[in-house]
Amino acid sequence: MAGGIKPGQVLADAPHLPSPAPIDSYGNGGFRFAGMSHRGSILCLPDGIWAWPVKDVTELTLAALEPVFARGEGLDVFLIGAGREPWSLPERLRARFRELPVSVDCLATGPAVRTYNILLAENRRVGAGLIAVE
Repeated sequence: MAGGIKPGQVLADAPHLPSPAPIDSYGNGGFRFAGMSHRGSILCLPDGIWAWPVKDVTELTLAALEPVFARGEGLDVFLIGAGREPWSLPERLRARFRELPVSVDCLATGPAVRTYNILLAENRRVGAGLIAVE
């Protein structure tokens, strides 16, 4: 990992979209949603879709997930799209989700996007951290 996430770098000042929305497509290093295109990873939360500087699962830390923890009362499920391959969430991060309590699942980004869209369409309280894939 080169550099990693620094304090204050987790989210931009304003979301790309100030409400949740289904993800229309992913790949080529980004995502399409609500008629917009974003290059890089995204964090989908009840109050919007944000740019997320996480490029690899090695950058998933308590600090990188703090925006999720801060909004935990508004979530039942949080999905992590871990890139091309599924990934096991370290116990220290899993324990933090249990404290909220928020169910967390790690999948490859493609299945995470599909699951997020289904849960969002069912009006479930869902969020997702989606790592961009090329």
